[in-house]
Amino acid sequence: MSARQPGHAGAIELGGICLPIMAPGAPSHIGADEVLIPTGDVTVLHPLGETQFYRHGWNSWSPSGWRGLDEQPLRIYDSPQRLLTADDAKNDTPLAHSGSAVGALQMPDGKVLILGALGLGTPRVGATASTLWGTVESPGGEWYLAVGDELTVFNRYATLVAERLGRRTTKAGPVWCSWYSFYEAIDEHLLHKVIDDLSDYPFAVIQIDDGWERAVGDWEANDKFPSGMADLAQRITQTGRQAGLWLSPLIVLPDSQTFRERREWLVKDGQGAPLVAGYNWGSAYYCLDTTLPAVQDSLVGLFDRCRGWGYSYFKLDFMYAGALEGRRHADVPREQAYRDAIALIRGAVGDDSYLLGSGVPMLPSAGYFDGVRVGPDVVAFWDNAERPRDPSGVGAKNALVASLNRPWLGHLYQLDPDAVYFRRRRSLLDERQRQAIQDAATVLGFKATSDPIDWLQEAEREELRAWIEADECVKQTGRFTYQIDSREVDFSELVGGYAFPQATTAG
Repeated sequence: MSARQPGHAGAIELGGICLPIMAPGAPSHIGADEVLIPTGDVTVLHPLGETQFYRHGWNSWSPSGWRGLDEQPLRIYDSPQRLLTADDAKNDTPLAHSGSAVGALQMPDGKVLILGALGLGTPRVGATASTLWGTVESPGGEWYLAVGDELTVFNRYATLVAERLGRRTTKAGPVWCSWYSFYEAIDEHLLHKVIDDLSDYPFAVIQIDDGWERAVGDWEANDKFPSGMADLAQRITQTGRQAGLWLSPLIVLPDSQTFRERREWLVKDGQGAPLVAGYNWGSAYYCLDTTLPAVQDSLVGLFDRCRGWGYSYFKLDFMYAGALEGRRHADVPREQAYRDAIALIRGAVGDDSYLLGSGVPMLPSAGYFDGVRVGPDVVAFWDNAERPRDPSGVGAKNALVASLNRPWLGHLYQLDPDAVYFRRRRSLLDERQRQAIQDAATVLGFKATSDPIDWLQEAEREELRAWIEADECVKQTGRFTYQIDSREVDFSELVGGYAFPQATTAG
């Protein structure tokens, strides 16, 4: 349901153009070419025609980037199950250009017209050849409308969001993560060897990913970790590193004990059945109702236990499920239910723990997460031939496109474009692609890899070490251009011309 309100109809001038506006209330100037508009539904008439539109995705994996208004909208095609997982399926517009929270239009002089929400309420921004519009499901923060230099107005927008929702400034040092080498095939013997092999490399964090738990929803060590998770954390911290652990604390799989024995803990659909929150691990999965006191107690107990084991870096995955529309114990807006849950988790782990969010709603995560994934999984190949019309699908190209269209989010938290690959064996990436992934991690300021040392040749090991130890000076000079120390880096050719293959009809 949209939060429609009667109100103001008039016109303002920004950046030398007249913009008729229909909004809940009159705009108020906060600068020469920037205004605030009260919360509610907003429509701005513009004279820019079928220009380029910036679409921002709802969660970490959602498609983000620029697309011509005369082109197909930037979204997930041909995969309803993936759409449910990797974007806001409720507000998907297959025939129209729209995205989450903020949007912008390219102007002929190189400047942009931006409209962005400054609070919760599941805001949506879209555009046509004559309008730039915003809607909210429930009243939230004001709207920011401005004209200006692209980097300047996006950074200004993010700063205003941070003033209202908060920001975290803790930075993670270089991270080694188990996922992009071993995936779920981990055990304590294997990880003991990895920890030993990493002893001479300056990683700040060693993070254990999916594969350690009994089931998604049952967060105790499985039989592959007979010594327990506290023993593994101790082995990591004894080397002077921070021990990291992957969890998906807001979802449960149907084979979990939690699902079998605690159905009353789950968000319900309109028929009163457990709400399907997405699909992975070969199954549907479901989400916990975090407005229930019993679930809140369980979450606090889980993170108390993990802190007690010795972990202080947490990669929290599939978190968007806590913001899906459904029937909850308390009748609160869905993004607020999510934000209350992560506030609870932050309180449980303490300010000295690092929280990395993956699959998180972007704006509602501000102020509580230290770092956030800003693209889909990178993996060791370039393009995703199995899902050619799904920009959220795994693949290095999709990860780069989304991540490099979101640098302005760095005003809210640290940006994780995902793991860098140094290995040439067990990889289909060519040299240019490998370098682009490495450069993206450098310019966004989050360095991580999953390469085991014994998978690397000697030259690759030295390349890894040099990259970890480097303290580069980075400056963004354009939409996809950066200066790294004295080197100019231009991602435009790799990410700027992203286009969908045309849909085919069988027959």
